[in-house]
Amino acid sequence: MTIYDDQNIFAKVLRGEIPSYKVYEDERTFAFLDIMPRSPGHTLVIPKGPVRGILDISADEFSAVARTTRRVAIAAVSAFNAGGVIIQQFSEPASGQVVLHMHMHVMPMTAGIDLLPAQTRREDPAVLQQHAARLIGVIHEQMQRA
Repeated sequence: MTIYDDQNIFAKVLRGEIPSYKVYEDERTFAFLDIMPRSPGHTLVIPKGPVRGILDISADEFSAVARTTRRVAIAAVSAFNAGGVIIQQFSEPASGQVVLHMHMHVMPMTAGIDLLPAQTRREDPAVLQQHAARLIGVIHEQMQRA
């Protein structure tokens, strides 16, 4: 494994150098929409620390990512009237990881509608803004009830 590259696109998102459609943030994690979604509401959950993947993340840091992933998954199923959710994580290029910063894919699924192939089309910014607003609204409601 190579060392962490702090110039990867997700590190730049975390530093605010590249804009994103943020749906949730806490002290240890950041969740934002994938700009080339495989399903409506496709969200990426990342740790704020410099971690390449599951092979080098601490158990404590992974727990924080898992908690945020669960929060986003529950919100996404509600916000998009989905029947389920796919959670994916790839570590290192041999597995298919493209951006070498740990990330979990949260993809709400509806029966009979297949995932789009990975990285095939960039979503319209207006659609992404609408999807982010839906997710933020549901996450906010969930946090108010907790």
